[in-house]
Amino acid sequence: MRSPASTCLRMARTMDPLAKKIFKGVLVAELVGIFGAYFLFKKMNTSQDFRQTMSKKFPFILEVYYTSIEHSGTYGIREQDQEKWLNSKN
Repeated sequence: MRSPASTCLRMARTMDPLAKKIFKGVLVAELVGIFGAYFLFKKMNTSQDFRQTMSKKFPFILEVYYTSIEHSGTYGIREQDQEKWLNSKN
């Protein structure tokens, strides 16, 4: 008869490859998310036209952008965008 400790040890060994795959998958997903957020922020930070597109399709993401740059001490971008977009409608 096997002891409970040896049974747990065998289970840990069989779970190890699965745990490594899960860890790698989570790590890759996090890296993709970080780089995606960086490039999205960079695009919004450099293109007013892209911000206008984001305001139509994903306004909550644009609000996060405005909030983050205002927290960093940069003010007036939101107002400049709204002024330009209002003037382009007229």
